Amino acid sequence: MSQTVDRALSILPLLAEGPADLGQVADRLGVHKSTALRLLRTLHEHGLVHRQSDQRYRLGARLFALAQEAVENLDVREIAHPHLVRLNEQCGHTVHLAVYEEHEVLYIDKVESRYPVRMYSRIGKPVAITVAAVAKLLLADLPEPERRALAEKLDYPMYTARSIPNAPAFLRELEKVREQGWATDLGGHEESINCVGAPVRGADGRAVAAMSVSAPNVVVTADELLALLPLVRRTADAISRDYSGKPPKDQPNDHPKDHPKDHPKDHPKEHSNNHSKDPG
Repeated sequence: MSQTVDRALSILPLLAEGPADLGQVADRLGVHKSTALRLLRTLHEHGLVHRQSDQRYRLGARLFALAQEAVENLDVREIAHPHLVRLNEQCGHTVHLAVYEEHEVLYIDKVESRYPVRMYSRIGKPVAITVAAVAKLLLADLPEPERRALAEKLDYPMYTARSIPNAPAFLRELEKVREQGWATDLGGHEESINCVGAPVRGADGRAVAAMSVSAPNVVVTADELLALLPLVRRTADAISRDYSGKPPKDQPNDHPKDHPKDHPKDHPKEHSNNHSKDPG
């Protein structure tokens, strides 16, 4: 990188801290004021820097527009897919990616398991929003007023005895998910299907998607599936890094110590050609 380009780019993080005058820019770069002025004028011509009426400089509107355009053009599915395939190869189970749109949580990618049992989930199909792990992750990340308003509007079908029955219980579950940074669906939608998931976060730390691993308990027990949580979270973190361009914040807890008592009854391992309903 040429010295001129390097110096010009070094101005941007300085101005991200707040407006600065010519002398401050020159001092930070370690150059003469005439050199700093030439660089600032070039950035100003491209809309990346704006000169205020008090003669201080700040970041320009063009820079924000470019950043927004870049974010809008990011395809989380395209970025995530190689990671989902790799996770599937490591564990053998069905892997999903989902997003929250228009008050629904939708699957946008799926990698099928290696065993004969198949999930009925389909890309583009809404998930069971009150029980699915991916839904819990995405809704838990909403601002509290929006989270509470949505919970009050939802219906709460009792798919199984483990389904969440009402809005207060759902809000408590979302708060727990928000605190621990991961979610499960242990027989909440179908008694024989278990799921563990983690969020994919953007540069601002907000969840832009959620991914999960699902398996029927005729193939793997709930305990064995929960043992994959560190791998699931590492995969979600890797997707987050590729999507946002920076490491996500540390997550508080990788060990689901409190869940074994909540597991649905595990069945002997056996293979089946039957289809199962949507996982979490």
